[in-house]
Amino acid sequence: MRITRVLGAAALMFGLAATPAAADSSPSPSASTDSEAPTTAGTSFRTATEIEQGQTATADGSAGDYLYWSFPADAGQRPTVRATVKLPEAHAAETWQVDVYDGLRRRQACQYGAQTRTAAAGAGSVELACVLRTVRAWSEPWANDPLPGTYYVRLTVVDLTTGDLGLPVRAELRADSKDVGGAAAVDGSLAEPLVPGIAVTSADDEDGSSASAVLSSIEPDDGWSSGWWSDRWVWTALGGALAALAGVGGYALTRGAGRPSRVPPGA
Repeated sequence: MRITRVLGAAALMFGLAATPAAADSSPSPSASTDSEAPTTAGTSFRTATEIEQGQTATADGSAGDYLYWSFPADAGQRPTVRATVKLPEAHAAETWQVDVYDGLRRRQACQYGAQTRTAAAGAGSVELACVLRTVRAWSEPWANDPLPGTYYVRLTVVDLTTGDLGLPVRAELRADSKDVGGAAAVDGSLAEPLVPGIAVTSADDEDGSSASAVLSSIEPDDGWSSGWWSDRWVWTALGGALAALAGVGGYALTRGAGRPSRVPPGA
């Protein structure tokens, strides 16, 4: 009976601890509705149009233009960028490409996805995708790991005929993330996310107040976590609890073993 109680308590604690860990693995919810999504794109890193994860941004442009957007990504997220380019009815074969850069403007490699694709002559559209590596809370200075902060997306055509240069196109772009959780947790965190201008602070005003001159105003809905929390805490606590319960169970099984049996006097 005592062993059954110990095992029952262990199963209950396992279920309670696994619940938040399972929740961390679900995709992040949409930040806002598509009706609020931007309808223009920037032409450089400095003028990149800010979008939230879960939005489908649109933009009209011309073949040969560079289209830029930016979005926030926090530690433990694995961003996926999808782009669709709607082409005019008559055109020759052309190749489009989507590139993703981090807050330091380092080009990030795609784990998988059709980052570059060629649209056949007369094709109505071309779809691109780039799944980045999981964003880390901290990394060595020499490494090229994706870090928390602003990410830039550049969409452009890399191969087309001269006659198609300048033809009107319409682009759609969406950024989403999957929360990976403690599987990607590291022992460390950045002092600040890699957001352009976050370290620049204006001088105090005459009334004593101050304002931050941040070039990018977007951030995750729940703020920048900087990797302080992951489901590793849950599994560490669970492991300690199970070890304690195993010790109690072992004691219950072996208690009294090896002790001489007491014989009543005169027996």
